[in-house]
Amino acid sequence: MTLRSALGRPARYASLAAGALPVLAFPGVGWAWSAWVCLVPGLLLMRQAPDRREAAVRGWWFGAGFILVAMYWLIPSIGPGLLLLALLFGALQAPFGYAAHLLLAPPVDVRRAAAALVVLPSVWLAAEFARSWHALGGPWALLGASQWQHPAVLGLASVGGVWLVSAALVAANTAVALLCTVRVPRVRLTALAALTASVAGGPLLFALQSPPAAAGSAEVALVQAGQTADESARLDANVRITRGLTGPVDLVVWGESSTTADLDRDRPTLDRLRALSAATGAQLLVGEDARKADGRISKDAVLIDPAGVAARYRKIRLVPFGEYIPLRPVLGWIAGVSAAAGENRAPGAAFHLLPVTDRDGRPLPVGALICFESAFPDMSRAAAADGARMLVYQSSTSTFQSTWAPAQHASLGAIRAAETGRPVVQAALTGESVAYDRQGRRLVRLTTGDTGAATVRVDLAAPGARTWYVRLGDWVPLTAVGITALAGGAVLGARARPARSGAAARVV
Repeated sequence: MTLRSALGRPARYASLAAGALPVLAFPGVGWAWSAWVCLVPGLLLMRQAPDRREAAVRGWWFGAGFILVAMYWLIPSIGPGLLLLALLFGALQAPFGYAAHLLLAPPVDVRRAAAALVVLPSVWLAAEFARSWHALGGPWALLGASQWQHPAVLGLASVGGVWLVSAALVAANTAVALLCTVRVPRVRLTALAALTASVAGGPLLFALQSPPAAAGSAEVALVQAGQTADESARLDANVRITRGLTGPVDLVVWGESSTTADLDRDRPTLDRLRALSAATGAQLLVGEDARKADGRISKDAVLIDPAGVAARYRKIRLVPFGEYIPLRPVLGWIAGVSAAAGENRAPGAAFHLLPVTDRDGRPLPVGALICFESAFPDMSRAAAADGARMLVYQSSTSTFQSTWAPAQHASLGAIRAAETGRPVVQAALTGESVAYDRQGRRLVRLTTGDTGAATVRVDLAAPGARTWYVRLGDWVPLTAVGITALAGGAVLGARARPARSGAAARVV
């Protein structure tokens, strides 16, 4: 097949467009309800392909369309690299297209329908899980994250993480596709049962489970400096807003990169922050984006009290292209045609809790993570397992201020809260700054147009509180990978059997 003929197929362009539909469920457009049916057009195109190979290609185009629209805001950072990203990640959905044709193309009986309702969510999750590996970029725009505004649906996340929410959504879409295309009564009943279970599963778990155990509360001030002229003005704005806080607080959180001073070496700036902590009666968690004594730049969350630097955490998972360029000798040219990192930032070595204390001196251990790290379920889970009573994120999305990125990023806090049973707060330089309770309900929000501070009281998780997801970990995607591998083995075995039979017949 020539490139011209490969590109001259309308169904592939339709698949590319269908891949953009799931993005409508995420913040920006915000049609969360559409996630329950948004895969159906793509599934029908894959089902109607003339053969499985073409269905796999349509799955690839579908995946590429999703990445192009879901991550369009990366264009300033990676420029034409977004097309390469779409091609790479789109290929992960080729098995989904193959499986959709295999299991949904007619004739469909109850057995094939039941297989589709199990295998298709598993193949989708396997692709999401692979895409979530940090070396491939990280878990942005997982389908389950579209349900961040619905704590009842997020009852699934408390058991199986965002992965279980994604699985329920794909199962529901598969069921709707079956109801649209199959007229066999038993198949329709099977699809209807699966659809009911997918939609009702989260609310049922939410209703049956007791809220995560709480013990005490904390007053947290989220400081949002807004757009500033330079680094000095940014620091001044953070200090001014913090000095204007009214009422006692336990912790003041600034956004990522709120200071460009190395607080281990810049004594005047450190003294200024020490005095600010003493004046407010609370510790400060500031974002340090500075060149260190070893000559490398790193991003740190630094805990300041009246005595000085109490602790720091260095960002482990850096943003590809934004904070480092993978394979820089090969891909470094991207920095010349975009705003990609001119030099690689230095990552931290390990995650650890910060020993925050409240205004009365009682321990308040927090899991402090930086910006992009809020996308990773395993990091917040590790913080909860280590004994964090609250999760704190520092963020800066000012490069993407007028895009959907800030709202999508802020929404991830709701997912992490539901998964871990911990309250989540996020302070962003230019918005959005948000806070969520232990079940993912939003308590406060500063939008990208706001400047100032939001003070919120959060009920803290009891030290020993554990959700099922914190206890069991990533059992859902690992199970999905296993099912996908078994299904792939079964397909390969079925293809090998006729070949062996033909060879035996020729010998006879």
